[in-house]
Amino acid sequence: MEHEARPVRQLWVEDEKGRRRLPDPVRAAAVRAVLITSVTLIQAMVAFFCSLAGSWLAFPVTITAVVSTVVATWSVLDVWITRQVWQQRNGVVSEPSSTAGLLRREQRREEGAALSEAA
Repeated sequence: MEHEARPVRQLWVEDEKGRRRLPDPVRAAAVRAVLITSVTLIQAMVAFFCSLAGSWLAFPVTITAVVSTVVATWSVLDVWITRQVWQQRNGVVSEPSSTAGLLRREQRREEGAALSEAA
């Protein structure tokens, strides 16, 4: 009885609810931003510890950490810019009076009319 076959459980179950996945260009920008920001934080820590230790590396590492901070700031802004551009190109506009919203409403009305005629 101990050796009976157990039901196989799935390791990963897809949840239909929750947030939608980010578009690929936005995801790529977000991954880039996280990597650049993490490297910048590591550089800042190295600069801090080098300056505490009085090492000659403190000055060059501090300069590169400042430059990396500028790059990290741009990479985080790039995520926001990429998201805005993607939304504008794909018809997702936040204004309720946009033509994209009107087109979607008309399409829903047509689909509703087609479904009611089919029934």
